[in-house]
Amino acid sequence: MIRRGAETFFLKGGEEGVLLIHGFTGSPAELLLLGQFLNDVGFTVLGIRLSGHGTNEKDLMRTTAENWFNTVLDGWSILNGACKKIFVAGHSMGGLLTLKLSTCREVEKVVTISAPIFVDENLGAENLPPRSECGMEMIFQPRRKLKNVPPAVNQVYRKMPLICVHELFDLLADVKKNLSKVQTPLLILHAKDDHTAQTKSANFIFENVGSKIARIKFFENGGHLLPLTECREEVFSVIEKFLSEKF
Repeated sequence: MIRRGAETFFLKGGEEGVLLIHGFTGSPAELLLLGQFLNDVGFTVLGIRLSGHGTNEKDLMRTTAENWFNTVLDGWSILNGACKKIFVAGHSMGGLLTLKLSTCREVEKVVTISAPIFVDENLGAENLPPRSECGMEMIFQPRRKLKNVPPAVNQVYRKMPLICVHELFDLLADVKKNLSKVQTPLLILHAKDDHTAQTKSANFIFENVGSKIARIKFFENGGHLLPLTECREEVFSVIEKFLSEKF
């Protein structure tokens, strides 16, 4: 059963559409505020719910990176039927999925927010057991207590399946080695105080994509959850300006 507020959302606007992709263990609610902002300025917005997300940990455990990307492809197809142009923006793992999408579907522009190429060393990734030993093992995740956000944002999974961490790292490796195939105009956003995705992730993407138009912007504060923290209005404004700019 989908958790209340964690559903896919569709906001009808003009003929230019934006596909929003949330992060690992998250839900569409994390990008709802961004979606509402973009809809208010005229975009049609689709915020998808990745397979295994927004329900429970056992559902997530049964999914793979391929399942998550298939959800993205389905979202692109839906939006393609409603709009003449498609832009795509993703947060964290969603940022990786946006880059991957741009290599196989027609996308006008891409925005990555806090996309991880290098994960913070303090998260203990080196202690991850081999895939064959993960089984049904899970680790606890900290609670969220963010203010002035949709309630579903704080209803994160209390446990993270270790087998799915391997899927995340497989996706990361796949995107990393194929960055040169990304040809779409690209905006990279990252906070300097991000303690999940290392800041050098943004620089690596910028330096290795094949896009002729690639821009990068760092925020002093905002942590990993840029679309939800106090600087989000500036984040939204930068994204809207990039999507609206004519190249």
